[in-house]
Amino acid sequence: MDLEEYYFEHHTAYHVTTIRGSFKVCSRSVIFDPEDLAEPILKVGFNNLFMYVKHSPHHLQGAKKVTFQLEGWSKTEDVVQTLLQSVAEKPHMECAVEMVMPLVSNPGHVCITDESLYFQPLNGYPEQVIPIKLHSVRRIYKRRHGLRPLGLEVFCTENDFCSDIYLKFYKTADRDEIYYYIATFLENHVTEHTAESYMLQWQRGHLSNYQYLLHLNNLADRSCNDLSQYPVFPWVVDDYTSVRLDLSNAATFRDLSKPVGALNKERLDQLLARYRGMPEPRFMYGSHYSSPGYVLFYLVRVAPEHMLCLQTGRYDHADRMFNNIGDTWKNCLEGATDFKELIPEFYGNDCGFLENKLRLGLGRKQNGSLVGDVVLPPWASDTRDFLQKHRTALESQYVSEHLHEWIDLVFGFRQRGSEALAAHNVFHPLTYEGGIDCDSIEDPDQRIAMLTQILEFGQTPTQLFTIPHPQRITPRFQNITRSPSSNSPVSDLSPVTHPCLDEDSSFEDLTEESRKLAWANMGNLTPISSHKIHKDNDKALIIFNLYVPSLLFLPDTTLKMFSKELKDFQRSMSFSNMALSSCLMLADGKTAVCSSWDNNVYFYSVPFGRRQDTLMGHDDAISQMCWFDDRLYTASWDSTVKVWQCAAEGSNHKRSQFQLLAELEHDAGVNTIGLNPAGTLLVSGCKDGAVTIWDTSSYGTLQQVHCHTGTIHHVAFSPDSRHVLSVGADSCMKVTDVQTGMVISTVKAVEEQRCFCWDGNSVLCGGRSGDLLLWDLLSNTVTQRIPAHSGAVTAMWMSELCSTVITGGEDRQIIFWKLQS
Repeated sequence: MDLEEYYFEHHTAYHVTTIRGSFKVCSRSVIFDPEDLAEPILKVGFNNLFMYVKHSPHHLQGAKKVTFQLEGWSKTEDVVQTLLQSVAEKPHMECAVEMVMPLVSNPGHVCITDESLYFQPLNGYPEQVIPIKLHSVRRIYKRRHGLRPLGLEVFCTENDFCSDIYLKFYKTADRDEIYYYIATFLENHVTEHTAESYMLQWQRGHLSNYQYLLHLNNLADRSCNDLSQYPVFPWVVDDYTSVRLDLSNAATFRDLSKPVGALNKERLDQLLARYRGMPEPRFMYGSHYSSPGYVLFYLVRVAPEHMLCLQTGRYDHADRMFNNIGDTWKNCLEGATDFKELIPEFYGNDCGFLENKLRLGLGRKQNGSLVGDVVLPPWASDTRDFLQKHRTALESQYVSEHLHEWIDLVFGFRQRGSEALAAHNVFHPLTYEGGIDCDSIEDPDQRIAMLTQILEFGQTPTQLFTIPHPQRITPRFQNITRSPSSNSPVSDLSPVTHPCLDEDSSFEDLTEESRKLAWANMGNLTPISSHKIHKDNDKALIIFNLYVPSLLFLPDTTLKMFSKELKDFQRSMSFSNMALSSCLMLADGKTAVCSSWDNNVYFYSVPFGRRQDTLMGHDDAISQMCWFDDRLYTASWDSTVKVWQCAAEGSNHKRSQFQLLAELEHDAGVNTIGLNPAGTLLVSGCKDGAVTIWDTSSYGTLQQVHCHTGTIHHVAFSPDSRHVLSVGADSCMKVTDVQTGMVISTVKAVEEQRCFCWDGNSVLCGGRSGDLLLWDLLSNTVTQRIPAHSGAVTAMWMSELCSTVITGGEDRQIIFWKLQS
């Protein structure tokens, strides 16, 4: 059928020559499909008469009349009522839609009730009514169809590849109303995932490369029901000639930082020369990397009917068929118009698309051989071996380290604009969303011609990322990369060591395993003791900070020291008539450092029990301090972070021995700061909601992200320094990627969080209710709520092995917690 021609119904009929077959009534023609495959298919258009033989179309010249005798003819009703499964159901709305299938859109009506979604095809195919219970829906996605926001895809399983129904609406408002109505049934038991949440799972190894690409395709409107937007996967292997596939050799892999069209420099130079002489709108590639023709090129052996439909009833020339994987890759590198990528089947488990199990007559090539099974590379013993090795290549270390570069091209910031031009990644304007408005074309023939071009040429995925995609965190073994993928100051964060680890590395691994085990059991956190730091009749004071192993508490203007052995307070010190804000114990264990709202820093000698000196640090209240090696970092509401170097040795810290090294300017008051474990990076959180990441060697800004709408209470690096977690007055928890500055996870909490500890995946945080909440950032859910304080939790500390936790709150209590095995 033609584009926008719809199939209505069929009847058994006899041609005047007594040929029995199916008489199909369509919106623009009638079709007679004989049961005898040797007989031609007759298509009688309303304006013309055509004959379609199974493999070639012919115009019937001079034919005037064709007569059919129908069996059991009955007039179809113009309006078909939807049959509800229960009389108690209450209809919400109904409208005309089309069910989208590969190369076919089936018109009908959709009706949604308080229990079910019903689709009734006008032609009764594939069923008279397709019902979907709303409580069984797992996910729904808005879709583009023909580059227009008209699609809706419904999934009742966790399989991201195949949906239960794909509907195309005629009005975006109708689509949106049904989408949001169904969404109200999903909120209680389905977590909505975003590209950023999937990214965090992929970065930390909880999603494979294959799973992550499927999720991105799904979010970018790619669907197996729409061949013009079929999921796209990259070529990753560049060696289809060797006897053995060597995944430890970088030369085995394709350069994922370049589109297929830019992999061959000689061909690219020719394309660029043509591009420079082309009138506007200019494009580099005359064909796309994904189109219905390319998809069916790969799938012809399992979906021949779709190929015949696309090719007007015949297969392509035998020599142009999908015959040989190595030859196909070679043509993608050298062909003047071939820039296609792969489809998910190349990394799946079903090898049927590589085998001619249906024994189709796909033609004979010029060398005389028949087209049969696909010829595999020498390193694959059979189709299953090929898929297994191809999937292993996709999950290899090299691809894991560079897949983000390909994502930038297809789904990310290099898909459009100046970055696409610099990456030689510019396709025809009609492949991009917003390239043309088909609804504004009044002439129906021109509109159909334009829509046909869009659907058949290929469509660029919806853009998911507008800044560089972060790199994956790879395992600790030797890299095999060709060259660094980034010259960022933080590109060395990737943990790379020799496979033969020394004793220190082994000890670190053991410590890391202990931490992982502790976090896996963090829900078993149990209080072992609690202590009040003030009498009940004292003024209610907030604990702003605490520092362990020497326990220092800051109730308002007084510093209190607590003995873990004696389980009692041993000493109280007052430095100022204004509140203290932060404290820390230096590595010598003999000097405590406190900051105050009076703009000063105070040094206290523990052995002598007296104040040693005062450092006049800022023009406004000091909010927090950090210490690393010989450097003191002080944050202030005067919108600066100052870096001081201490020249003193031992416990004799004097004001004159502190030299100001740098003053880091901000746009608003700095409320919190934190250092990464190596002391190479500093993060600051401000009152205006901005998170800024600094390089402590150059004191330059690496990233600045305005990710909160209010004051930031607490910021901290993940143990691997890849991410920063921040919590603020907007009740949001945000995870920011250090290398790219991308906010890769956002969690809206039910209450404001004030402090936390985290391991990169899970967060133990304290909020206004006084409870401790254990969050799983990968699923954006609270996995445990632990009763703790009767007022807001304002301070938290965790031991190095994550087995001991101490919390403080507005209820003037400190609580000691232990993990119970």
